[in-house]
Amino acid sequence: MELPPLAHAAAPTTLVGTAYAALRRDIIEGKLPPGSRLRVEHLKDSYGVGAGTLREALSLLVSDALVVSHGQRGFHVTPISMEDFLDITRNRILLECEALRQSIQAGDDVWESRIIAAFHRLSRAEERLATNPVNRFDEWEDRNREFHQALISACTSRWMHHFLGILYQQAERYRRLVVTRKPIPRDVHDEHRNILEASLARDGERAGQLLSEHISTTYEAVRHLPADLFNGNANAMDAAGTA
Repeated sequence: MELPPLAHAAAPTTLVGTAYAALRRDIIEGKLPPGSRLRVEHLKDSYGVGAGTLREALSLLVSDALVVSHGQRGFHVTPISMEDFLDITRNRILLECEALRQSIQAGDDVWESRIIAAFHRLSRAEERLATNPVNRFDEWEDRNREFHQALISACTSRWMHHFLGILYQQAERYRRLVVTRKPIPRDVHDEHRNILEASLARDGERAGQLLSEHISTTYEAVRHLPADLFNGNANAMDAAGTA
């Protein structure tokens, strides 16, 4: 079961939906850096839509917490900070570990085959990421998201999936900063494998603990990044080689 789309997301076939998806992608990837101003008159030509359409798309991104609106000062990309990521991390651990425990209790043979297949695809993406971290990150991120989704896919709480979708999306901006830079030593493959094995063994408590440590380690990695990545300076992010 895929994580459900955000309730307010525009249909991808509409002009607003197309602009929304493109802007969200560019924000998450850092092409529109944290803290940068989003000038409608400049961006409408870049995204091939009118000013009204672009404002609608930006309003949706405000609901995603990826954009902030400052009234007469217009729209800005939401800044990033360690305080923000700590809040994201704590709430993701709270919800995702519980969702995993529920998924382990309810999961059947189909669920087991789903998480095994997702882990296999993720492992292959990890191999390619190791040889080309910048160009292969998007593939790895997709496979990583699919693995985490598969783990909790047997959880029946619609709201749990909804909020985790939002938190996972918010965490991606930070995760991108550490995957290509590797500020601390870690074996992400082993972390995923251990979570998989505990889940297949139907050990909900151990699987939840391993998942909690896995998510917390990413927070620790972000803590070791240069401070200038969090000051909203677009030039600092570009100089650091954001993927």
